[in-house]
Amino acid sequence: MCGIIGYLGEKEAAPILMDSLKRLEYRGYDSAGVAVMETDIHSTLTKSERKVDDLIEKLEQEMPKGRLGIGHTRWATHGKPTITNAHPHSDCY
Repeated sequence: MCGIIGYLGEKEAAPILMDSLKRLEYRGYDSAGVAVMETDIHSTLTKSERKVDDLIEKLEQEMPKGRLGIGHTRWATHGKPTITNAHPHSDCY
């Protein structure tokens, strides 16, 4: 099981995604991550192999800027909770 959230709007995406992931943590508490489009060609991917609070700590240190993003919590039903297995996945990370 997992929880997925997306945002596209006028506000910065990262704070909205962090709040939403906290609300969705019961859907997956083994790892979490967010991807935020900072420009038309550059995205930032931040992951944690722990709970959402750990991801939030990472994001607060270096908050990605952008108004489009996705967040994902993971319940490790297959594979260990590691950065590699944390979602969202990317073909270039």
